[in-house]
Amino acid sequence: MFPPAHVPPRRAPGWRRPAALVLLLAALGACRDVNVGEVVTATDLSGGWYDDGVVEGKNRLLPSVSFRLEKRTSEELGPLALNVLFKRLVNGEEQEWEDVYLQRVEFTEGNRSRLLTVRPANGYTADPPQSRADMLQHSQFVDVRAIILARQGSTWIEMGRLDLPRTLITQQ
Repeated sequence: MFPPAHVPPRRAPGWRRPAALVLLLAALGACRDVNVGEVVTATDLSGGWYDDGVVEGKNRLLPSVSFRLEKRTSEELGPLALNVLFKRLVNGEEQEWEDVYLQRVEFTEGNRSRLLTVRPANGYTADPPQSRADMLQHSQFVDVRAIILARQGSTWIEMGRLDLPRTLITQQ
C-alpha cells in the first residue's frame, strides 16, 4: 500500500475572488428590504355579510371583506402573502374564529392590486323561516372584525381592519 500523497488545495485564480465579491454585493443591494408597513396600505375597504344561500337546508351568511393593496412608492415590490383574520367580538373582546391565507398577491394594476374579496369557509346558519336579514338582527348574532395582515419575508404587518357592518351582501 502506498502512503497518502499530499495534494495541495486548488486555489482560484486571483481575479475570481473579487469578481465573486462584487456579484454578491450587487445581489444583496438588489434584495434591499422594503418596509411593507410604510409603503403598502389597504384601500377601498368594505365588508358585510355575504348571502351564501341555503346550505344543507339552512340559510347561511359568511363574513366578507373586500379591499385593494396600494403601494405608495415607485420601487419594485414583489408579491405579498396575506392572512385575513376574522375574529368574533364578544363583550368587546376579540375571539379567534377563522382566517384565510392568500399565498401570493401581486400589484397588477400599476401600484395597486386587483380588488380582493375574502370570505372564510364558515359563517352563521339559521333554519327557515328565519330570513338572512332576520339573522343579522337576532339577539345571539355576534359581530366580527376582519384584520388584514401582509408579509414579505418573515414579519406580518397589519394593513387594515374593519368591524363588519350588519349589511347583507347579495352579489359575488
